[in-house]
Amino acid sequence: MNSKFINLGLSEDIAKAVDEMGWEEPSPIQESAVPYGLNGYDLIAQAQTGTGKTGAFGSIILSNIEPDMQKPSAIVLTPTRELAVQVSQELNKMAAYTGHVCIPIYGGASIEKQIKQLEKGCDIVAGTPGRVKDMIERGYLDLSVIKIVVMDESDRMLDMGFIDDIEFIFKSCPEERQMLMFSATMPEDIKRLASDYMRKPKEVNVSKDEVVLDLIDAYYISVGRRNKSWALTRIIDLDNPKALIFCQTIKMVDTLEQRLKEHNYKVEALHGDMPQSKREKVVNDFKADKVDLLIATDVAARGLDIDDISYVINYDMPEQIDTYIHRIGRTGRAGKRGTAVSFVTREEEFLVREFELRTGLHIEKRDVPEAEEGTKDTIRKVVDYEQLSDPFGMVKFRINLGKNDGVGKVKLADHINKSGRIMDAAIGKIQIGDDESIVEVHKDFGNRMLMDVPKQRFKGKKVVVKVVDN
Repeated sequence: MNSKFINLGLSEDIAKAVDEMGWEEPSPIQESAVPYGLNGYDLIAQAQTGTGKTGAFGSIILSNIEPDMQKPSAIVLTPTRELAVQVSQELNKMAAYTGHVCIPIYGGASIEKQIKQLEKGCDIVAGTPGRVKDMIERGYLDLSVIKIVVMDESDRMLDMGFIDDIEFIFKSCPEERQMLMFSATMPEDIKRLASDYMRKPKEVNVSKDEVVLDLIDAYYISVGRRNKSWALTRIIDLDNPKALIFCQTIKMVDTLEQRLKEHNYKVEALHGDMPQSKREKVVNDFKADKVDLLIATDVAARGLDIDDISYVINYDMPEQIDTYIHRIGRTGRAGKRGTAVSFVTREEEFLVREFELRTGLHIEKRDVPEAEEGTKDTIRKVVDYEQLSDPFGMVKFRINLGKNDGVGKVKLADHINKSGRIMDAAIGKIQIGDDESIVEVHKDFGNRMLMDVPKQRFKGKKVVVKVVDN
């Protein structure tokens, strides 16, 4: 029997279940929130993903409602289907000895099956706002005896535009109920909801950013868009990580998945346009190590609760610090060290400095790791003129012609113009040296400078041109 959880105020049945689940001691959010919740207070709790908040509100629910009821006495609203399923699974494990039943209700899956589950009766519903509202309007979900309402990942639900559905659900519940709101951040919309629907809530802020981040080695690589997949496969080939890879768009997720599968990596995609059955299979395969790499959008990955992710890779750098923290917080869990890598274009490097200042985390700049001797890159590096160019679009090239070859700025520019078919306006500054020179050429003519100019000799001399990689 885990006395630490009994000391928190939980029953022996709940303490026994969480002990069997491998919980060693209450997390800070559980220590702070559960006593308030057990005493019936409304609660606003600020905590990051992976800090034990499901256990916190789950403990309160199981302690404050009776089991074996036909109509649900508690409802947990979540922003994503995956989180609804995970919350339901977690609460059913915690209820192993109390007899409570929790069912998930979410879109993208068979509504008939969910209707049958509701008709059988349950004590707790964990669901996404859209499907919950649909079930209420169809008459299959009766919230008239609800005693506890939980909003999990509240900020993300509002970001996703669920506010109208959420308020509809609130108004379908009795006015006398306990309300628990969990959120990583506290924007104004959350505060307004709290003031409109909660009664003198207790506020708890045990954001675990610093503790979680202490277990994460964070660094970034300055790399242009065209070479991100090269950098990614170099890391994968060297470190063989179990990695969660974030892209900004569904199209980019699908494109990257296809490219990696062409090279026989064990990879799957996860995003909102996929059928729910496929999404669930992908998550389960990743958990079971049948898949090494999971490429996801932020919305699809919200609520993923997997402790053995060794790498989080920001293939696309997020613009918001909250998103950055949510992402990298998927690794460095359960006492294990994790690595967070961000691919950053030249224009995005200011974000790294900003995130460092606001988190206190040192985000080191590193080069793409060197390949092992004798091995070839899975995906080849290409010349990325966009990344190499200055704010005016100019790229520096080194050419093996100089004063000793009898050239000056005018003669060299003329040779480049004719041999590479590069207009005068696209040729910038020229620095003439003894044996070689540095020439600026607009990025739009980069390939001509690199490929066409060397095709024509200068006074019988073979011309060599190379990109200056700053």
